[in-house]
Amino acid sequence: MTGMRKRVTIGFLSIVCLLFFSGMVSLVELSHLSRDTGEILRANERNIVLAKEMLDAAHAQNVALIRLSVFGDRSYDSLCRASLERLEKTLLVARTEALEKSFLDSLSFATTDLRILTDNYLSFGPVGGADSLAAGMPDARGVDWYNNEYEALYVRLTGAIKNYMTSTQSSLAPRTEQMKKNAYRAVTPVLISLAVMIAIVLMLYYFMSVYCVNPIVRMNKELGDWLQFRVPFTVGGDLKDEVLELKEKIGTLIALLKQKS
Repeated sequence: MTGMRKRVTIGFLSIVCLLFFSGMVSLVELSHLSRDTGEILRANERNIVLAKEMLDAAHAQNVALIRLSVFGDRSYDSLCRASLERLEKTLLVARTEALEKSFLDSLSFATTDLRILTDNYLSFGPVGGADSLAAGMPDARGVDWYNNEYEALYVRLTGAIKNYMTSTQSSLAPRTEQMKKNAYRAVTPVLISLAVMIAIVLMLYYFMSVYCVNPIVRMNKELGDWLQFRVPFTVGGDLKDEVLELKEKIGTLIALLKQKS
């Protein structure tokens, strides 16, 4: 490959390689950004689903305890146990899936306290008597037990569940900062490649103008002057590679024509 063709080929291949490299780096960084965004959204959605399940179980537990303690209705015994098991099962799933487990500690403690209180209550039976159940009226002792012992624990449990529901928000700030860095990393190779490509294009323009276009324009003018006015064909300047060969061959051809004439 001759000099001029080699330089032009290297220049354009450099542009192609820069485009390919910057595109691949940006693609990788954008895939990381998309993956992180998807993980945050999925974690937040999963937290909401599990928190809703636990809130539903806690609400069912609360309703069952009200019916048991205040009205002495033993038919809610199975609902009370099932709701508690549902809460514990959902908590176990949340603990295995959670990215930030510190929010689950208070929830676990509240659930354990609720289990102990519920087991003790079910072991000793309702506080209210049969008269309350028959009359369908609240029993004062059951109301006192619910207000003094159970209600505070229920409020603490629901508060812990709500904290767990919003736990992804606490880790959102550092992860958002990381996503911002990934976005910058995705854009930076493109900007650098753009700057380098502009420099290469300007260099190619300079090279083509100085070593190719301008000499050919001068040779064209000199050859036209020789054909019309027999002005000596003299092209000055720093000529290289194929352009220099072209000038020499034109000079040789003119010399042959002069000899024949």
